[in-house]
Formats: sequence, structure tokens, C-alpha cells
Amino acid sequence: MRIATFNINGIGARLPALLEWLEEKQPDVACLQELKAPQEKFPEAAIAAAGYGAIWHGQKSWNGVAILARGSQPVEVGRGLAGDPEDEQSRYIEAVVNDIVIAGLYLPNGNPAPGPKFDYKLRWMERLILRGEQLLSTGAPVVMLGDFNIIPTDLDVYKPERWVDDALFRPESRALFEQLMAQGWTDSLRTMHPGEKIYTFWDYFRNAYGRDAGIRIDHLLLSPQLKAALKAAGVDRDIRGREKPSDHAPTWIELDMRKVAKAGKVKPKDVP
Repeated sequence: MRIATFNINGIGARLPALLEWLEEKQPDVACLQELKAPQEKFPEAAIAAAGYGAIWHGQKSWNGVAILARGSQPVEVGRGLAGDPEDEQSRYIEAVVNDIVIAGLYLPNGNPAPGPKFDYKLRWMERLILRGEQLLSTGAPVVMLGDFNIIPTDLDVYKPERWVDDALFRPESRALFEQLMAQGWTDSLRTMHPGEKIYTFWDYFRNAYGRDAGIRIDHLLLSPQLKAALKAAGVDRDIRGREKPSDHAPTWIELDMRKVAKAGKVKPKDVP
């Protein structure tokens, strides 16, 4: 089973690129971020014609997340994180696909830091940590994935010294990410590529992609039930080098479903 995350950076502008990637790689599940489209503007018909069922949480001009499933319809669990009833940003969505809970997210950027946007990022991460605890407590197989806007370590960034004051790399952000990981999640990409320089995002400016001046901020985290099933992980780096690309590249994992710890059928009603 191939599961991928792709910050599309505007589904209206990148729809042809998205459809091309779906046809080429045929992920079984694809989580999208930064749709930058209101709910009614999501290209449901085009996605369906490509063979994918979809659920999405849109927002005009900004944010927006979606879960696509090849040959099936994701069964929605919920959208948005609990803990802040005034938070109207479309950044989180959950579904069950093939008995796996898929938690797709677009974590706030947080810049400039310090400041209100950084404070919001940290509060959002605290709410995500609580949700992570709830998901793991179910014993269900879970993949939490998306654009985390977190650079976990120096290995995950070109020239770390240039990022020390950035919200993606500040110690407060990394500490909360470490707190999330300490719950028992597996960083799939780093597990399969220990010690390797591997990036998922390259800025549009200063020929960052050509110089490979990137960062790793797109993550696929696995619950303990899926750790033994992980057999491959990577980045479709070539997608970033195509015409009018997103500034992110699709990042993916492959799971051997025969090795998934059997916990019975996972139904939305079983997920708190």
C-alpha cells in the first residue's frame, strides 16, 4: 500500500500536475495540503475521473486539506482539531481508508517569530499532541502525515545556521515535535534513510531546487501497529523540477499490509 503527502500549493493552478502525478505513481492514499480553494471549488469531478474518491476541507485563498483514496471513498472521521472553537483555519482532516486511520494535516508556518503567528503555531501543535495521544490510545493503525512546517534536525536543512530564527526550526517548535514523536510515532522517511540528506521542499527563489538548498518538512508518522509494515519511503523529487511546480515534492511510504498488526476492522465510530 502506497501512501503519500503532497503540498500542492494551489489545486486550481496545479491540477494538471496533480493528475499527472496520480496517473504516474498511483498512490493508494494521497493527502493534499494548501488547496487554496473554497469548499465548492474543489475539482471533485476531475479527481473522480482519475479514479479517486475524496474528502476535503477547503478555505478561500488559504490553507485547505484533502484525503484521496484510489478506487474507494475515504470514510471521514472528522475535521479540525479540538481545543480552540475560534480556530476557523482548514488545516486538519481524518478518515479511515482500508482499515487505516489517515490523519492529514497542514501545520501552521508560524513566521514571523516571535509573534502572534508563532504563538498560534505552538498552540496548534499542543492540540495536535493531544489528538495524537487519543489516536494512539485506540490501538488502531494510524498514519499522521502532511506538511508539518517543522525541520526536526540539522540534517533536515541546507545550511542550518541560516534557519536558527525561523519558526520552522526554532527550539520551541522542535521541542513540541519531539514531544509528539515521544508518544511512539515512527518517522518513516528518516527510518528508511538514516543519516541521509533528503529534502521535501525547495523555495522558488535563488535557484534553491537547482542548488539542492532544501528542507525536510513533509512527514509521514506511523503508529506502532504500522512500524513493522514499513518497507520503503521516498520523495518524488523530479516532480519539483517540472514546469510550474509546487515548491514541495510528493513524499511517500510503502506498507506491507500483511505485516500490519491485526486489530480488526477499523470503523469511524471506533475513533474518538
